[in-house]
Amino acid sequence: MDAEAPILATRNLESGYGEAPVLTGVDIALGPGEILTVLGKNGMGKSTLLKTIMGFVRVSGGTVEIGGEPVTGWRPYTIARRAVAYTPQEYTLFQDLTVEENLRLGVPKDSMLAEGLDLVARHFPVLPERLKQKAGTLSGGEQKMLLISRAVISRPRIMLIDEISEGLQPTMIRRVADVLSDARRELGVAILLIEQHLDFALSIADRYAVLKLGEIVDRGSVAGAGAAARIAEYLKV
Repeated sequence: MDAEAPILATRNLESGYGEAPVLTGVDIALGPGEILTVLGKNGMGKSTLLKTIMGFVRVSGGTVEIGGEPVTGWRPYTIARRAVAYTPQEYTLFQDLTVEENLRLGVPKDSMLAEGLDLVARHFPVLPERLKQKAGTLSGGEQKMLLISRAVISRPRIMLIDEISEGLQPTMIRRVADVLSDARRELGVAILLIEQHLDFALSIADRYAVLKLGEIVDRGSVAGAGAAARIAEYLKV
C-alpha cells in the first residue's frame, strides 16, 4: 500500500443527519486489493460512514476520493458507476424477483453472470441450484449469500460491506470469509468491511480501524502485537 495511492480515501470527513453530527474528522485510506475493517459498537457511526461514502448521507465537511479523484457529494448511482459495490446492513433484494434476476441486476451482460457464478458456486453451491426461486422465499442466511454474490459478480474495484455476518451461523460466516478472500485474490477487489464480529473481521483483514462516537480512536495492522485485545476492549458493552 505504501507504494500505491489509495483506491478509496476519506479526509477529515464529517457528516450526520439534519443538525445532528455523526462523523467528525474521519480519515481512512484503502489500498488496491486491501481489506480494511472498521469496527465499533452499535451507534458509533460505522454504517453512516459507508452511507456517506456512497452519497446517501450528505457530507458536511472533508472529502471522499476514489482513485485519487474527489467524489464528494456525488449521487449514489454515479459512485456505483466507479465500480463500487455496496452491500448495506439492510436487505436490499427484490423479494418478488428470482435469484437469477437479482443477480442479473448487478451485471451489464450475461457472460459476467456466468463467470461470477463459477466463483460463487465454490462457496455457496445452493445458489446456482435456486436460480429460478424467488429471493423472498430464501432463508435469512441464503439471502445474505445472494447479497454478497450480487456484489462479487459485478466485478467491482471496491466493495463496501456493512455487518454481513450479523445473524449468520459460524459455518456460514466462514463461507463468507472465504468468498471475500477469493474475490480479493482473484479479482483484486479492495474491501471496506464494517463489522462487530471480531474473529471474522480479523481473519480476512489486513488493517483495522476502531470507530467510537464518530471518530477513529485506534488503527493498525491486524497482525500487530496486542491488536485483537485492544479492539476487544473497545467492543465491550
